[in-house]
Amino acid sequence: MTTTPITIVGAGLGGLVLARVLQRHGIPVTVHEADASAQARTQGGQLDIHPHNGQRALAIAGLTEAFRAIIHEGAEASRVLDRDGTLLFDQPDTGTGQRPEVLRGDLRRILLDALEPGTVRWGRKLAAVRGLGGGRHELTFADGSRETSDILVGADGAWSRVRPLVSDARPTYAGLTSVETYLHDVDARHPATAAAIGRGAAYAVVPGRGLIAHREAGNVIHAYAMLRCPAGWADGMDVADAADAKARVAAEFAGWAPALVALITDSDTPPVARPLHTLPDGHRWERVPGVTLLGDAAHLLPPNGEGANLAMLDGAELGLAIAANPEDAEAALAAYEATMFVRSAAEAAETHVTLDLTLGDRAPHGLIGLFTGGEGGRRA
Repeated sequence: MTTTPITIVGAGLGGLVLARVLQRHGIPVTVHEADASAQARTQGGQLDIHPHNGQRALAIAGLTEAFRAIIHEGAEASRVLDRDGTLLFDQPDTGTGQRPEVLRGDLRRILLDALEPGTVRWGRKLAAVRGLGGGRHELTFADGSRETSDILVGADGAWSRVRPLVSDARPTYAGLTSVETYLHDVDARHPATAAAIGRGAAYAVVPGRGLIAHREAGNVIHAYAMLRCPAGWADGMDVADAADAKARVAAEFAGWAPALVALITDSDTPPVARPLHTLPDGHRWERVPGVTLLGDAAHLLPPNGEGANLAMLDGAELGLAIAANPEDAEAALAAYEATMFVRSAAEAAETHVTLDLTLGDRAPHGLIGLFTGGEGGRRA
């Protein structure tokens, strides 16, 4: 078995799955993460973990039982509403657990807990990286410290600092901006909105805009206002003035049902606007010795329900490839990339279909088709 350590930049889900799989095969690994600690920031909302990618990755990592223990029971329910709040489609949670929902933070925790102590080095923000020849690379961190790697994996997300080693591609605006809000203690404090959203996920969409909400554990509704708009739409939003920011977003949904608009106006947290970006469809690169990418660093897409699942499968398959060919890293990385490139290109094509059916001219009925298999063939 190889004694060459693997260096991973980024302690997101994909990087952590990779680290776990490598350690299960006795391969040394270090993960460098910019966050000061695992608790440094919130980890986002709920994820539905799919059998063919996310659940498969967790099984390879030996964490199926731990994953099952954090599932939010009942959260697979889905409904589609029109802008007036009329229920157009209602799919209850069948209890079969085909696409169980978990909080991203809980999923990250079980991955971290599964790693050997000291695997993740916190507060290690990568400032620069350069090739040294022979597949080796020098990493320079924000504190001025340096380290060399023999096998480097960029799991550092959309704005990856590792990506320029293999590709000139940079994320571009996808034409969508998401505004994130939270409502707490919803059954007591926001009963009309809680009733509209139901026990799982709810989608109120029209061409060009929508409100997407998820019931999370702890009596919380986590919502996203999605807008097709110019890249600078959020530039005039005063993030220091929550009331002003809410009013700015709510104006985009004038005339919608009050229980839906309340997802914005009644938010218990200031709205957070995020312009969404994407890498070119079918992004790929020529083999560069000693380095590869996974997850958003490799194939950033707008939200499509697959991003975390794909990142975890990338990590699992890369770990297996290295374990299967420990004495020939280049062959292992090439085998991983060949499969990942095909998968990510297919996913990019699916994403365009999903977004068109969700927010395009056929919304909301195109979205209902996604749920029923009548259009697009894949659930949103």
